[in-house]
Amino acid sequence: MSPTDLILRLTDGLPITAGSFIVTVYGDVVVPRGEVLWIGSLIEICSRIGISENLVRTAVSRLVSADRLQGTRVGRRSFYRLAPAARAEFAQAARMLYARPQPSGDWLVMLHPDMPEKVARSHRMARIGGDLWICPARGDLPETGGLVLRAAPVAGGDQLSRLAAFWDLQALADGYRIVLDRFGPLAEGPALSPEDALIARLLLVHLYRGVLLRDPGLPAEALPADWPGHAAQALFSDLYPALSPLAEAHIAQVMEGEDGPLPENTPRTQARLHALA
Repeated sequence: MSPTDLILRLTDGLPITAGSFIVTVYGDVVVPRGEVLWIGSLIEICSRIGISENLVRTAVSRLVSADRLQGTRVGRRSFYRLAPAARAEFAQAARMLYARPQPSGDWLVMLHPDMPEKVARSHRMARIGGDLWICPARGDLPETGGLVLRAAPVAGGDQLSRLAAFWDLQALADGYRIVLDRFGPLAEGPALSPEDALIARLLLVHLYRGVLLRDPGLPAEALPADWPGHAAQALFSDLYPALSPLAEAHIAQVMEGEDGPLPENTPRTQARLHALA
């Protein structure tokens, strides 16, 4: 398969906006390497999947306005780093991707007459009736401003699958199957150039993250027996490290921060690989 065919196959019919892909580039490549990137590097990497320079510049401007990025100029060059407000969100997403926490088996039940949409979405809550909400307990207590109870099953554990009905698991399953269909063939080890390995890894992160961050992380007992999320997680854990040696060599060759080329790897990038292993 030629490089052009590979990228076309991976992106065919995949709706990717400039803003969301820039978030992926920062989360996967830039954050663990000092958080700063020259916009020229961003324009170049986005062009490989058909995102034009104008779209990149417009998206960056919007991310700055939304307090997601901060810009600085060095001579005639513009560099962008994560804004402080975005750092905690990026760290949470990284924990989900590279070291996914296992369900504790407990649940949080929350009473709130007007649950903030942002809180409900970020903790993947489900409304179970009236002002009651539920989600698996993951250690990070939602700041709802309402009553929060921690519950553990004491009987009827075989009926946990009934709780799964409060989430749209079909949409999640479809998303995981798309990841498997698009990236499964890469697990067979076709020869890739360093540039293609980086683009493939970014697209893998982009697509998998989009599903994972909507997944409530239900315990296995509450999921269907053929749940594709397990296979998608296994594929990501295998394919990401397999693509990384070539991808990270290309990062060091073509991507620049304020101090020059980004490093090929850092303690933070190595920690991600170890967590996946």
